[in-house]
Amino acid sequence: MRRRRIIAAAGLSMVIAAGLWWAFGRGGADESQADAETTVSIDTRAPAGVRIKVEVLNASTVRGLARRATMHLRDRGFDVVAVGTSRDLRDSTLVLDRSGNPEWARLVGTAMGGAAVELRRDSSRYLDITVLIGANWRPPAQPFYP
Repeated sequence: MRRRRIIAAAGLSMVIAAGLWWAFGRGGADESQADAETTVSIDTRAPAGVRIKVEVLNASTVRGLARRATMHLRDRGFDVVAVGTSRDLRDSTLVLDRSGNPEWARLVGTAMGGAAVELRRDSSRYLDITVLIGANWRPPAQPFYP
């Protein structure tokens, strides 16, 4: 009987230690970087009185990412005028500056959690920014409203 109690206590200690490791120890720098990206994206908004026209393309096999990114950007004041799927697949999110406004592209990149930004002018698209959503992009948590 005493042996069972010792084994149970040891097992419980291992479960608690694993839980603490998972909650506090895993990820280290990656976790703090994710927290910083979330904080940055929550604070980043389109400038007041400026219409930044954005195209959002899902460049991954994860269904629904373009829709979630559209809601995310619209909540921050960006004007998402087109949503679709890209033929080219990407691992990471890329923001393309189509109109030559690097500050606007940086704002969208920050709003998307620190996405890379490239200049690829294209005046035929009638928009300012194209966002290619990569497979590693995760939408921020949304509040639960029962």
